[in-house]
Amino acid sequence: MHSAALAEMGLGDWSYEAIEVSPERFEELVRSLPEQGFAGVNVTVPHKLSALAVADEMTDAARGIGAANTLTFAGGRIQAENTDATAIVAALPRPPQGMRALVMGAGGSGRAAVWALQHAGAQVNVWNRTSETAEALARELGVGLDTNAPDILVNATTVGLAGANETAPEAERGQSDLKPFTPLTDGLKAEVVMDLVYGSRDTDLIVAARAAGATVVDGLEILARQGAASLEIWTGTEPPLDTMRRAARGSR
Repeated sequence: MHSAALAEMGLGDWSYEAIEVSPERFEELVRSLPEQGFAGVNVTVPHKLSALAVADEMTDAARGIGAANTLTFAGGRIQAENTDATAIVAALPRPPQGMRALVMGAGGSGRAAVWALQHAGAQVNVWNRTSETAEALARELGVGLDTNAPDILVNATTVGLAGANETAPEAERGQSDLKPFTPLTDGLKAEVVMDLVYGSRDTDLIVAARAAGATVVDGLEILARQGAASLEIWTGTEPPLDTMRRAARGSR
């Protein structure tokens, strides 16, 4: 996705690569990257909280969310940003001001969704399989815990990740990935359903949302948008979002 964008931007001498690292070695690795010529990195689970902790500077979004998915190396300092928040709001079919939003999940992505929707004017509630975690996040960010009748439903958990990377549809697997989501006991009634999980096929949540007539935003759309936002920070040039979308979906 990034390689396709860099080539179209005339930055073929840039490269984007995956680096696996354990939580124990995360800070050591990050601090070694600037001298290797890296302009920055995207950070994913489980390192988003650690990414904020290692930064010398952070944006208001990263600070407010308490997690970062983008680090930039400039002037000998590490700058933290959270482009998940940017992508989540930008991907919605219309501004969420005045809408009721329910975010399922209280990890790094959940925190980004809660903060982003709240700052865009939505009335936000949070749910987590561990209720104490949801309660702690609700207190910290000043949101609610009401799971009833959301206009916008966001899955920011990892539920559905395994199924999204299998070829067998739900009917063959015999069990829906939606089972852990207790707020969905009465079915899907949200106007907009966003699933941050992505894989080789649509998640069960996206399939069910389409069947219910909801407007859906899948994880690949969020992936492309947050990646484009990060790439613009590093290069100073607006990336070709459509190219990144096509590349992200090309593996399907």
